[in-house]
Amino acid sequence: MTPADTPQDSGDLEGLGLPPIDQVGFVVRSIEETKKRYAALFGPFSEMDGSVQDATYRGRQADVDLSILFGHSGDLEIEFIEWRSGESPHREFIEKGREGMHHLRYRVDNADAWIDRLAPLGYAPIWYKQFTADTVFAYLEREGDPLLVEFLQMPEAGPGSS
Repeated sequence: MTPADTPQDSGDLEGLGLPPIDQVGFVVRSIEETKKRYAALFGPFSEMDGSVQDATYRGRQADVDLSILFGHSGDLEIEFIEWRSGESPHREFIEKGREGMHHLRYRVDNADAWIDRLAPLGYAPIWYKQFTADTVFAYLEREGDPLLVEFLQMPEAGPGSS
């Protein structure tokens, strides 16, 4: 683990020693409209099927069908997510009539250690999936805070490469 990926003792987010945010995630109603609206700011885009099968969502196993569009602002990845069906935090967001900034992502070496580190600050995982031994994602929320935190544990060379 690097120093930026090792949880530190602290009572607030600022003192945790989190690595830099590497992605800002937005939930949108239409990927097609988003392409038109933001191509000049964040393009060129890459698109993928972001569907997730058998993730733990609010304590139960759930599938979700998502379409994802990736852009950039310098080194910062900008992710646009269109929920199509199934259960996930993105569905909740859309069903509450919202569209816009949804989460901030941090790439970490040990997602579970970071989940434990944020627990005393009121953060709890609501969506979690371990794809391989070295690849995990988790969305965390805390009461009264509309912005989610995502941890992504994945080697730079991709899942299963460590």
